[in-house]
Amino acid sequence: QVQLEESGGGLVQAGASLRLSCAVSGRPSGSYAVGWFRQAPGKERQLVATISRSGSSPYYTDSVKGRATISRDNAKNTVYLQMNSLKPEDTAVYYCAADLTRASGWSLMRYDYDYWGQGTQVTVSS
Repeated sequence: QVQLEESGGGLVQAGASLRLSCAVSGRPSGSYAVGWFRQAPGKERQLVATISRSGSSPYYTDSVKGRATISRDNAKNTVYLQMNSLKPEDTAVYYCAADLTRASGWSLMRYDYDYWGQGTQVTVSS
């Protein structure tokens, strides 16, 4: 059974930084791509960043480019999302998800992700 658990969310002021963690269990590290998604109230869940099995050439959505870094530590079976210069519009529940079937690269489509965590709330005050 594959399980993902997010942590690191919280309430911060605009301009602050947070590092979100996604701990994966039940699957050998390096055998899945991981995406970070977010969902604000009343909005659809959207992809923020994604990283392939190898960790090369991650993808970022335009609204976080230059402020976010996705990385993975395969020794710890954990994927991170470092968010800097946070803005109130970054407020959302952040989810990580694993794509177990893609051998290389990553997908922008949430339906390609097989397992999801429960989410962690990020609230940015102005």
